[in-house]
Amino acid sequence: MTMFSTNEPSIQLCEKRPTVEIHLPDGRVLCGPRGTAVGYFLRSLPEWHTPQVVGAVVNDELRELTYPISMDARVTPVTMADADGARIYRRSITFLLEAAFEELYPDMMLLVDHSVASGGFFCKVQNGALTLEEIEKLEQRMHQMVAEDLPLERRLVPLSEAIAYFQQKNYTDKVQLLKYRRRDMLVLYRLKDHQDYHHGYMVPSTGFLKWFALRPLQEGFVLQYPRRHSPDLLLPMPAYPKLLTAFRQYEQWLTRLGIESVGALNAAIEAGRAKEVILISEALHEQQIAEIAEQIVKRADQARIVLIAGPSSSGKTTFSKRLAVQLLAQGLSPFALEMDNYFVDRDKTPLDEDGKRDYESMGALNTVVMQDHLKRLLAGEEVQLLHYNFKTGMSEPGEVMDLVPGQLIILEGIHGLNPELLGSISPDQTFRIYVSCLTQLNLDRYNRISTTDSRLIRRILRDARERGYSAQQTIERWEMVRRGEKRHIFPYQENADAMVNSALVFGLSLLGPLVEPLLRQVPHGTREYVEAKRLLSFLQWFQPLDPQLVPDNSILREFIGDSILRDFKLWQHQNGQELQ
Repeated sequence: MTMFSTNEPSIQLCEKRPTVEIHLPDGRVLCGPRGTAVGYFLRSLPEWHTPQVVGAVVNDELRELTYPISMDARVTPVTMADADGARIYRRSITFLLEAAFEELYPDMMLLVDHSVASGGFFCKVQNGALTLEEIEKLEQRMHQMVAEDLPLERRLVPLSEAIAYFQQKNYTDKVQLLKYRRRDMLVLYRLKDHQDYHHGYMVPSTGFLKWFALRPLQEGFVLQYPRRHSPDLLLPMPAYPKLLTAFRQYEQWLTRLGIESVGALNAAIEAGRAKEVILISEALHEQQIAEIAEQIVKRADQARIVLIAGPSSSGKTTFSKRLAVQLLAQGLSPFALEMDNYFVDRDKTPLDEDGKRDYESMGALNTVVMQDHLKRLLAGEEVQLLHYNFKTGMSEPGEVMDLVPGQLIILEGIHGLNPELLGSISPDQTFRIYVSCLTQLNLDRYNRISTTDSRLIRRILRDARERGYSAQQTIERWEMVRRGEKRHIFPYQENADAMVNSALVFGLSLLGPLVEPLLRQVPHGTREYVEAKRLLSFLQWFQPLDPQLVPDNSILREFIGDSILRDFKLWQHQNGQELQ
């Protein structure tokens, strides 16, 4: 008895083919010599430049365009319109900037500080400042290097060699960072005579980096780059003075802590300073919340509605409750009105461009009823509020409420800073707060930590603990979340009366060990695997922290659990009675 069919195929030894095939997602097949870089295959496609291809996913692994194809492979082009492609481009243009800067101004020290909403990085010189003419000269030199199409050479070197090189260059932040590297080898990139480490992949040459500009701003300048939705355009750069002030404040906090890079944070943890760093960081948060409460108290006679908005996983819920506590301590009794209770019935929710229900659209809220309830509450009337049943997707009658004289309303939600939210209610009757995790701590002077990455890691943990979602599910939904933020939150952030940076310098040291097991469960072969692998690689730079060290009212407790504020409810006034 045989396990095989009697109609067996003819199998024979054959010579190794000199060519290989790559199979594209749309079914097209490209053939070329074995060992050819994947970029040469993709360059033959008519859509090579629309938008520009800057990388590739080869057999479910993100690769540079220089990656050789040694066997038949499944290949997906990565363009500047993709998240990974945008990161490759931004990383490469930063490398171009620092190479040109070192060539022109070798005695100065450049710092890539933080991102700006219009697409760019705010940069400054740590030991001086560039004049307008010097900034223009720097931009011209970068354009010259693009025209020359210079190679970005990739070298894998022993870690000891890399550390010796950075010691010779007096890059103390990189030396400090590499001290805690868990691998014996390190990838360095070279552009002409300039060499550096960058966390992640690059384009093959400067000819790919056609879209950028340098714009003077305050004491530095902005390195502008295209956004994903317009990969060959530079968007107008609006003023963002309030956001810039928030970044400057956090920079002062880091200076006060003596921690200005991840390497310095790791050194502080290793030196036994973890408790000190945590307690001071939390104290600075509390100080900021108390100051905002004081501002609200000063305007309480007129500003009766406190609006709180911010992107996902910024810690808005915990902030709102801590703010309420501070207001109570100053003699004001706020009432928390939940914006989510004013969702329209599910079948009336508007659809997005993909035909899915868009719960983040202003049209998903019954703003007419909410505005009416707010006006009547402020007038001292008794109001039957709404309650949204998330199981049925229907609006139901809620509790009956009235406010005591002078009582404030706290209203938290995605549209809190949109002027259209409250209709005819005067802006003078509101105090608007923007909350976001504005990461300022970077790996080193050129390798930024993305604010978006910090929030995604927070959300993965919270979704797993509270909603039973896998890391794969959270990553899958993240693109839709980000799209909603760009439409409904970021355009209005400068409308805020106060900005709150919910980032904590020790955050990723704490969250990393907790999120790693979840990220490792993302299956290979899925789109989310590439993102999970990237986050895991990034988190390897952080020394771990014990969650038990974190206070129970910390914003981070919203994501890791055991928050003392989870079930905290304000005392409410109802029908002349005080109820909890």
